[in-house]
Amino acid sequence: MEKVINTPLAHLLGALLILLTPIFLQGVEGTIGVNYGTVADNLPPPVQVASFLRNSTIIRRVRLFDANPEILKAFARTGISVTVNVPNDLIPQLTELSFAQQWVETNVLPYVPATNIVRILVGNEVISTANKLLIGNLVPAMQTLQVALVEKSLDRHIHISTPHFLGILSNSTPPSTGKFRPGYDIHVLKPLLEFLRATNSPFMINPYPFFDSSDDTLDYALFRPNPGVFDEATRLTYTNMLDAQLDAVFSALKLLDFEDIDIVIAETGWPSKGDPGQAGVDTGSAEEYNRKLIQHVMSGIGTPLMPNRTFETYIFALFNEDLKPGPTCERNFGLFKPDMTPVYDIGILRPIVANAAANTDHSRTKSRAYLLMLLFVCLMCL
Repeated sequence: MEKVINTPLAHLLGALLILLTPIFLQGVEGTIGVNYGTVADNLPPPVQVASFLRNSTIIRRVRLFDANPEILKAFARTGISVTVNVPNDLIPQLTELSFAQQWVETNVLPYVPATNIVRILVGNEVISTANKLLIGNLVPAMQTLQVALVEKSLDRHIHISTPHFLGILSNSTPPSTGKFRPGYDIHVLKPLLEFLRATNSPFMINPYPFFDSSDDTLDYALFRPNPGVFDEATRLTYTNMLDAQLDAVFSALKLLDFEDIDIVIAETGWPSKGDPGQAGVDTGSAEEYNRKLIQHVMSGIGTPLMPNRTFETYIFALFNEDLKPGPTCERNFGLFKPDMTPVYDIGILRPIVANAAANTDHSRTKSRAYLLMLLFVCLMCL
């Protein structure tokens, strides 16, 4: 098992990495994206959001949960890559070519190429619904939509996929034992993976260490120093939960001979506020997870089973969404408040904007510091 290095030099290097994150990210912008949800009644107009992302952040990828025309128009000529989503309830209809053609005519053609639509997601976490109609029609719907894209010569620029929650795995611990649920593996996921391979599209997952964490595993979930988890089969040690989740998916793909397909993190995040008693639900933990997440997926280190690679990753979410149902944490995954000020800083604001935000947040503290300094000088003069 690997030892955790705990020296002044290690602390210095860690501090330097955190300080240099905004500079580092500017060189690789485009790999980190955000989920732009709109289940709220206090969000700014889409045109303001698009302008803010384009001019004030390094974010160059956005995932929508629909194909909202106002949002698609707002992102025109921004250069930001946009992923749109077909809702679950349209999946059965999408198996009909005429419907798929009309969907493309309505939700794609009016906006390209001005809006850089690069991916269409068919449904979201469809297998988790346990709805046989939706699950049985998922791959046929994707295939039919592909035909509609080919007819319009859009298939080389726009790819089709669908995101999965980790419940598609029957085993995930240790990561080397990862495999898909029996029944779904051969009848649903294998045809799906064949489609993804044929169209050069990624396998998309929604890993959330937050939902699998507890008081005992919080350090492991938040990329903090911890004893690690040893996988006896591979003799590899895992120092964070996200790597373990990704490698469990990779093991499941490998079991079906699809380890060549790229894995994209369609959703992951950490809430800044929750209900009493929830472990690690605060602004500091949310900032820590998302900052270290970015550093990790962009570092090129990869995971124990997938070394030397980066991961296209979409943070959930752009805004806190005040109308989302469920526990308090569901309404507090946002990186930004409705006025587009950061809930916390993870290094995605461009330097000038970040400095302005920091000056606003700390103006009172600075004023007090200046007063204390002035008082100290006065006392020294007595």
